[in-house]
Amino acid sequence: MINILKKELTIYTALLTLLILLMHPDLLSDPTARLGLMQTQGNYIHPLLYTFFVYLIIYFFRAIVGFVKKFFDKKK
Repeated sequence: MINILKKELTIYTALLTLLILLMHPDLLSDPTARLGLMQTQGNYIHPLLYTFFVYLIIYFFRAIVGFVKKFFDKKK
């Protein structure tokens, strides 16, 4: 169970990092300005929510692929 949680947390963290860098490329060049904008606007939670929704979509597709794989493995 712990290994599954570690795997899913790793996927979530990698997805979070990827989405942050894709949505805010200025974070690499001037992170203090981006963090300053986050403080003034108070939108700390939106990256986690966006990542969660994308993660759910990816998880759904992974579940479908796993189900199809399991279905064809039982036929053999």
